[in-house]
Amino acid sequence: MSLIQDDLVDYEKAMEQMTDLVGQRQRDERPDTLWLLSHPQVYTVGRRTLQEHLPDPSHGIPVVSTGRGGQLTYHGPGQLVGYLIVKLGEGEGIVDYVREVELRLVEALGALGVPAERRDTPPGSELLTGVWTRETGRKIVSIGMRQSRGVTSHGFALNVDGDLTPWDWAVPCGMPEVDMTSLQREAPAAASMDRVRAAVAEAFEAS
Repeated sequence: MSLIQDDLVDYEKAMEQMTDLVGQRQRDERPDTLWLLSHPQVYTVGRRTLQEHLPDPSHGIPVVSTGRGGQLTYHGPGQLVGYLIVKLGEGEGIVDYVREVELRLVEALGALGVPAERRDTPPGSELLTGVWTRETGRKIVSIGMRQSRGVTSHGFALNVDGDLTPWDWAVPCGMPEVDMTSLQREAPAAASMDRVRAAVAEAFEAS
């Protein structure tokens, strides 16, 4: 898998570039790609996000609608975002691929010394997509993806060492009770952005 790395990229600019990357992958002009980056402060909302889950506008953080699955997510400095532009295999759906993404991120977190797990969604519950810490039961990775003409887009957000307060100003992932966490909170020694980027790239076999 091809690896692209950037630091801070404006969310809407990133969406334009991601659309270009998806088109290139659909036309087989580029290989499967993992794009690692971070965004300035922004809330992004999926198609099913409820009005009452949105943040109070007085905090001054913009809210942007996005075409991915999933609910509200916060992005900001100190969070590692990974966009996955991947051609799905024959008979493989987006839900299958999201499971694979969860397991690869569990592997990356394990390599960083943070035991983590994915969760199955009980019938009738809000979708438990993402990754949780095994010892404290907190959510450390949010995932929201979609596919178009057999190619995935969007991806995951892993909280490394950023401010977690903005998560408390809204309802993340459609789950009012969720306790969002970061590597800084769970295992401060592992909260090096360079180390996290390297572990994630290795878990996705991206270079």
